[in-house]
Amino acid sequence: MSYELTDLRLFHAIAEAQSLSQGATALYLTASSASYRLKNLEHALGTPLFTRTARGMKLTPAGETLLIHVRALLSDIRRMNADIAFFSQGLKGSIRLWANSSSLNGFILPVINQFLLTHPDVNIDLEERTSRDIPGGVAVRDADIGVLAGTVDSERLRVVHYATDELIIVTALDHPLAGHAEIRFGAVLPFDFVCMSRSSSNYLFLLDMAKRAGGQLNVRLHTDGFDAVLRLVEGNVGIALVPLSVAEAMVNADRIAAVRLLEPWARRELHLVTVAEPTPPLFVQSLVDFLLTDPRVANTR
Repeated sequence: MSYELTDLRLFHAIAEAQSLSQGATALYLTASSASYRLKNLEHALGTPLFTRTARGMKLTPAGETLLIHVRALLSDIRRMNADIAFFSQGLKGSIRLWANSSSLNGFILPVINQFLLTHPDVNIDLEERTSRDIPGGVAVRDADIGVLAGTVDSERLRVVHYATDELIIVTALDHPLAGHAEIRFGAVLPFDFVCMSRSSSNYLFLLDMAKRAGGQLNVRLHTDGFDAVLRLVEGNVGIALVPLSVAEAMVNADRIAAVRLLEPWARRELHLVTVAEPTPPLFVQSLVDFLLTDPRVANTR
């Protein structure tokens, strides 16, 4: 088979626009040049890719199959170009790391600076994502590393146990709940809450658990960052659901009180995922090893 990347880009543009002329315009080609390239592509593949109709270009079954592969190919090329662009800036690599709120704030953020200081030629693009979204993002290589709560069952991913954490209720020292060692989640819902931003994975999880418990949240304030949440809890603005790893220092300093939850979902098994194939670059594996061997993380396993 003999065809060029431009031919595949043209095919993609025509399929998206359902028009040969609009597809040609998108690639700055004349309609006649686009028609010639498309005919050559169909000849090289040995099958028609479009049916020409009065309403435009309609994909044949072969065309629909090719479109799936071309979309994946062009996506890989965009990621490749983005990765290679970092080398022109003198960097040896860039790592996309997606993590849920608990792992990000409790374990990753406190130590990630140590990795960057010892790896000055590596950049990290760090994003908070929900645990539900992370496996798919790593599988399609939108992220190089994912850290999430819960289990993952996918042949496309390599999954290792990262850490064990626990969701707790934190209150001011003089709050009515402060005297409880443990409590059912439903019993805390009548109290005012301080919450993370509406888009945070922590808040979305809290909202879901409240609905499952048959109640609703009374949110006095949304704020960005667990540090702000904990300070507001300390000031008795409301209670909050946070990871123990985030609140541990303030609890140990007797600045806030911690109440354990009796629900099984409060125990959080965190897992780290990467693609099973191909093997990640060495600089990505270096970050994986750094995260897994961090003493505070290792001590929870």
